[in-house]
Amino acid sequence: MTQTYATSRPGMGRSMTNGEGISPLPSTVAAPVELPAYDVRDIVQGGDQARLILDGQTYLLRITRAGKLILTK
Repeated sequence: MTQTYATSRPGMGRSMTNGEGISPLPSTVAAPVELPAYDVRDIVQGGDQARLILDGQTYLLRITRAGKLILTK
């Protein structure tokens, strides 16, 4: 028995089995990583702008009136 896996593009399904009809687990599956999360309102401390420094370079993070974020150098 061959299993076909659908992809996001039509016509791009592919057959993947180990010869016994059982799909092997990919060896490159990485465990999910918990990313740090920051509330931007805390970063700007009640304002609408904050300076961020990365490797000696200063960037400006700004919250627009529409509630969007803009990061500029």
